[in-house]
Amino acid sequence: MQVVKVDIDTATPLHPEAAILIIYTGGTVGMVFDEAEQHLVPFNFTQILDHVPELRQFHYLLTVLSIEPAIDSSNMGVADWLLLSRLIGENYESYDGFVVLHGTDTMAYSASAMSYLLENLQKPVIFTGAQVPIGRIRTDARENLITAVQIAATRQEGTSRVPEVCIYFRNLLLRGNRSKKVESSHFDAFKSDNYPPLAETGIEIDYNAEHVLPYPTRPFRAHGQLDDRVVVLKLFPGITAAVVQSILQTPELRGVVLETFGSGNAPTASWFLALLREALAKGIVILNVSQCDEGHVDQGRYETSKHLLDMGVVGGADITTEAAVSKLMYVLGLELSLVQTTELLRQNLRGEITI
Repeated sequence: MQVVKVDIDTATPLHPEAAILIIYTGGTVGMVFDEAEQHLVPFNFTQILDHVPELRQFHYLLTVLSIEPAIDSSNMGVADWLLLSRLIGENYESYDGFVVLHGTDTMAYSASAMSYLLENLQKPVIFTGAQVPIGRIRTDARENLITAVQIAATRQEGTSRVPEVCIYFRNLLLRGNRSKKVESSHFDAFKSDNYPPLAETGIEIDYNAEHVLPYPTRPFRAHGQLDDRVVVLKLFPGITAAVVQSILQTPELRGVVLETFGSGNAPTASWFLALLREALAKGIVILNVSQCDEGHVDQGRYETSKHLLDMGVVGGADITTEAAVSKLMYVLGLELSLVQTTELLRQNLRGEITI
């Protein structure tokens, strides 16, 4: 894997209004149809102005870092998240904002992971992509890219309007760690059920300033470590002891995202509770997340969740599964004590939960 740098001449003035770094990881947004090969191929970013001539109207300095070979988002993993964190960290002082072009399937996972890895972020990191390749007539790629670049460059009174990791897609700017993909065949692919949009676009871009994270005052830090020894255990009626046991006894397991029913409810069968207690006794951290899109875990509200509370399962509040997975990886990667780890998981670190 290599990172190729492309400088884009947008006929900017000697003193551009903003400098934006675009990082292309892969995905539909950067694909064109190759007539000779009769399939989609990544396009050459030196020709991006041919595909998106509107970029010439910005008085911005644009630079593209293209990861080659391009990563299908289904193959996105921890090493790729750490690469993104490193690239943004290395270029942080040189640019006013960042746009990450990414496949849609795992974009919410990646945006969540980056929200934790980029601590005290004072500049926008906007993830975007497309449902239709940029080379097609009815593509959503152009509008998504153009608006993401504009949002990344927008400042007010000398500071960025949205100093956090976001997803921009189909007229909505969403907090990255509050988002999830909900559509595979429509342009409005993402939603954020438990948190309002940070901005909505129409003729103008209307920012909801009251929902944006406060501007941090402490120094920026790009983290370089995650612990991937985590699993997701999704409960369902009829789940067997053998299934739960096989997951909880995964070698070297350190963390479990437990997807429960409703407000954090789970079976009260003795075998199930015994397996959870056994895992907790080994030092495995269990984070309780609701399967409901608009769910909020309230352990102890019903008898079917009081057992989890009493044994030490961590309530995930209204966190999404996508954000919970990377939060566990991030916190476990800090190598803290079990008490400190549990306490940190309960905290709202990057706006991912409502306390």
